[in-house]
Amino acid sequence: QVQLEESGGDLVQPGGSLRLSCAASGSIFRIDAMAWYRQAPGNQRELVARIFRGGSTNYADSVKGRFTISRDNAKNTVHLQMNRLKPEDTAVYYCNIDLMNWQLGTENYWGQGTQVTVSS
Repeated sequence: QVQLEESGGDLVQPGGSLRLSCAASGSIFRIDAMAWYRQAPGNQRELVARIFRGGSTNYADSVKGRFTISRDNAKNTVHLQMNRLKPEDTAVYYCNIDLMNWQLGTENYWGQGTQVTVSS
């Protein structure tokens, strides 16, 4: 079993910054892709940013140049640095990982979500 613990969500004013973190623990052989998704009320869950084990990344167009995803492979953690936040960034943010277990099978896990609210 694998657990994902997210932190960092908060209320912030427009133009402010937040840093989200997600730590994975449990029976993990190797984590491949780590990603952040978000879901605003009435909207579908959407990919915000993804980072692969080798460090390559991709971002949603709406966050390019403002958000930065990073990871620490030794600690099985992923971070999302969010700068110049806008009200439309308000959503529940979810951590997601693709991993290989000790039986060399692949698994996918979601975090419980952390609320980010951008408002004055």
